[in-house]
Amino acid sequence: MSNSNRINRRKCLAIGACTWLGGSSPAQAAKANQLIASISKETLWRNRDGKQRTWFHCRVCMMPGRNGKPVTLMTLQEVGGSDYFGPVHWSMSDDLGKTWTEPQIIDALGRDPVPGRDDGLKAGVCDVTPQYHPQTNTVIALGHVVFYKGEYFARGEQLARYPVYVTRDGEGNWSTRKILQWDDPRGGFIYSNNCGQRYVLPNGDVQMSFTFGPQPTARMVAGVVARYDGNELNIRQVGEPLQNPVGRGLLEPSVTFWHDRFWMTIRAEDNRGYVSVSDDGLNWQPQKAWSWDNGEQLEMSTTQQHWLTHSDGLFLVYTRKDPTNQNVIRWRSPLWVAQVDPVKQCLIRSTEQVVLPLVGDGVNAPDSVALMGNFDVTNVSADESIVSVGEWMPRSGYRGDVLIGRIRWNQPNRSPLW
Repeated sequence: MSNSNRINRRKCLAIGACTWLGGSSPAQAAKANQLIASISKETLWRNRDGKQRTWFHCRVCMMPGRNGKPVTLMTLQEVGGSDYFGPVHWSMSDDLGKTWTEPQIIDALGRDPVPGRDDGLKAGVCDVTPQYHPQTNTVIALGHVVFYKGEYFARGEQLARYPVYVTRDGEGNWSTRKILQWDDPRGGFIYSNNCGQRYVLPNGDVQMSFTFGPQPTARMVAGVVARYDGNELNIRQVGEPLQNPVGRGLLEPSVTFWHDRFWMTIRAEDNRGYVSVSDDGLNWQPQKAWSWDNGEQLEMSTTQQHWLTHSDGLFLVYTRKDPTNQNVIRWRSPLWVAQVDPVKQCLIRSTEQVVLPLVGDGVNAPDSVALMGNFDVTNVSADESIVSVGEWMPRSGYRGDVLIGRIRWNQPNRSPLW
């Protein structure tokens, strides 16, 4: 990016920051434990008995309703095995996520035959995250392609993986399936924004991030800016990558914008999670392992983390190793939240709370515990934010409930709903 373009981009972001964040400062954000008033657990759909559907990838965005009152849109899909998902559905709520309509299929996000194959291989979709785009009054539901053969995940027959998306117009009509094209050999095996948080810039561009690589291992992450016109999403720029060549590398990055800087949190395969910051969303500082404010690093076993933004504080929602969950797969229960120290780029230990608790015995009977590693975080009003997740009990027939952790704030959150 040229210096002039970088300056113009920062001016644009500064205008947006002043408009949306109300001029609050990082000094105000340092007031630990004064922002979260309470956290409660709500169950939306029950299936711990295995008699109903087990919903997964339950992700949410806010959008204006017909009467001007905000409504909540969720995308979700059934899980029936390891990495084996049904068609993507949608559901709506007009009471900030307390009650929901019956999930309905998004036709374009089912399974399509793979051209040139006659062996039954089909291209499905998973890891979808919806996002409202205020400049065009549409929703972008972006995930990535995954390949199935019959009733299983075709692990040995996966073709190149790439992002796919649909759009939803102001009348509620979903588009056909589209591919987010990136003609770069570095993404020859995979490039994806799967499960990632994105950010809509004041000019309508979409700031996101990719995990990508030419091989199954040692993936990189980079900042990505895409242009969106209400129908088509097209990549404009991809920044320089961050790397950590352990296992599959760096995975499932999520991006947000808080107090004049972009923030990225990254899943990894070395028992760590990572954080990085950027002034322009394309040039990122070398990643740092997530740690407490005393310097002790958190143990995070190859699981995503997501941002929770309040105008007066930045928070992270995550999983980690703890004495209560030492035998739970990848320590994927409970879900925690802690406030970020924006100067040290670490978590403030004294602010940690449980958002959704571990249910069962994570030490002696871990098979009784539902995993909650694939979750989402959404601001639903100035007073509340929610963490949504579909439980998953992989050793008990893939059963589980759909849960919301409702976070109530002590003071109004001036971060934008969209």
